[in-house]
Amino acid sequence: MNVMRHTIAREISISGIALHAGVTVTMTLSPAPAGQGVMFVRGDLGATQIPARYDLVGETRLGTVIQKDGASVGVIEHLMAAVAGAALDDLTVTLDGPEPPILDGDALSYLTLIQKAGLKSQGVPRHAIEILKPVSVTQKDATASLSPASGTVYEFEIEFAAAAIGRQSFALDFSPESFAQAIAPARTFGFVKELEGLRAMNLAHGATLENTLALDDSGVVNKGLMRFPDEFVRHKILDAIGDMALAGAPILGRFRGLRSGHATNNALLRALFADSSAFRLVPLS
Repeated sequence: MNVMRHTIAREISISGIALHAGVTVTMTLSPAPAGQGVMFVRGDLGATQIPARYDLVGETRLGTVIQKDGASVGVIEHLMAAVAGAALDDLTVTLDGPEPPILDGDALSYLTLIQKAGLKSQGVPRHAIEILKPVSVTQKDATASLSPASGTVYEFEIEFAAAAIGRQSFALDFSPESFAQAIAPARTFGFVKELEGLRAMNLAHGATLENTLALDDSGVVNKGLMRFPDEFVRHKILDAIGDMALAGAPILGRFRGLRSGHATNNALLRALFADSSAFRLVPLS
């Protein structure tokens, strides 16, 4: 386990289509000073800076959106999951558009980019958020909770009427290795019947059969793209890891999600930090 803070060793860029905006966006990852955390910069909006923090989440419809000073960055959860999976602490993400490019609809694309840039120790100790007592939130039929554990664990259960998904569950002892192998490759998914309505709401313009698992009444339209038989629940864990990364430090505890999404995940972090007796900051060792 990395006990020192890390940034990337060199700057690296990539361009691609934004999932919702449908425009080409160039994203540049740059080294950052120790203690900065992850900072998003809208280069097309006068270099407005938006820290990747749970309390700056302003929208959770089909993606986690952070916003500050009239600027926003959407669909950050896949990149943030890769940041967490790489044990990367300090990073500057500069974009010339409203979202990171969706790339392959997974976190592996971003993780590969981070690995190409390499990691560099900051020489400053790394801290984690240790969960001291259970915290739980429920919204309609969705529940998300954090409870004490000796390490970092993610458990998730989903249930969809679509036969291709049905009920799926998955549990993961989180580490850079387990994330890279079991979670990072899992692609995002969506329902073909909802696509027209989403585009009417100016969403999903960049969704394609190359970056999104598409479902209709017959099942998965592009089944050849699937990497796991239970890819849907694995992607939900990917989303949760990205959302929990907005805590600003690794979480030592057990996350459990039952049909939860970005809104419930964010509500869980807000509930956690509203109760100072539920956590403490500890050095990693």
